[in-house]
Amino acid sequence: MPLACAIALLTCLASLLWGAGQVGPMQALKALMGQGSEEARFVVSELRAPRTLIGIVVGMMLACGGALMQVVARNPLAEPGLLGVSAGASFAVAVALLLGIEAAGMHVIVAQSGALLGCLFVMSTVRVRGARQDPVRLVLAGAALSSLLVALTSLVLLIDQRAADEIRFWVVGSLAGRSLSALYHCLPSLLLAVVLTLWLARPLAALVLGEQVASGLGHRPERVRQVTILVVALLVGAATALAGPVAFVGLAVPYVARALCGADIRRTLWLCLPLGVTMLLTADVISRLVVPPSELPLGVLTTLLGAPVLIAVVRARRLPTL
Repeated sequence: MPLACAIALLTCLASLLWGAGQVGPMQALKALMGQGSEEARFVVSELRAPRTLIGIVVGMMLACGGALMQVVARNPLAEPGLLGVSAGASFAVAVALLLGIEAAGMHVIVAQSGALLGCLFVMSTVRVRGARQDPVRLVLAGAALSSLLVALTSLVLLIDQRAADEIRFWVVGSLAGRSLSALYHCLPSLLLAVVLTLWLARPLAALVLGEQVASGLGHRPERVRQVTILVVALLVGAATALAGPVAFVGLAVPYVARALCGADIRRTLWLCLPLGVTMLLTADVISRLVVPPSELPLGVLTTLLGAPVLIAVVRARRLPTL
């Protein structure tokens, strides 16, 4: 845990020092110490610092949301991007923009509502078929929903060309151009998610051992699942409202965290915090440097980093159960 936190801090520093602009690492370092040119201080304080802070929050939310979803689905492949939760949030925001809703605070509520509906749809579809433990069928249901929502979002792009540029942001995902005001609108739901997660930690640890064990310990598995799905919607919806759909963070980070600290959800969640920050900000820094002065979409880089983890999980001789 201390090593993970140290690496996350170094990643945050790298996010402040490196970027696609003309301000290099040494100039940015001088700006952090209150020296250097006015341009360097502006770039670091007004552009890179808010972007880094938002990246920290988004990385934590996606990582914890993925870990919670994997536990409640008892499936190591359950990830917000794979199961249509992020796509549901993006489509909901695209529809809101089409209808003329431009307030950032409303975007958060709309994105969380779309994430909740997407999560409930996929989970209920698989449970009705009696295959809630089948990793492949769960991912197939999520992939089908994601494809449908992406197609519908494309139709929204065709309907309103004026909003096409802003809607396109919700399709690819990015931290560029995001202001701290958007983060402030997410704070109430984020605080609620933190409180609910602290309440869920012990019941979820018991639920990993099986429903009968959890019931014997005085917990109500069905209510625990319902509250967990709500928390996932709050986290993923807020993250999507801030950065658009960012895939594979919720899959790769919990997988690595469990490999390092075991299956205890309480230790996994704590370790997901610095690991989520490290993965997201690493992808963001790379996205700024690959094709300067332009940037690659953040979702492309997280996919490149997370896809090998998905392949490793799928190629495993026996999928780990949660």
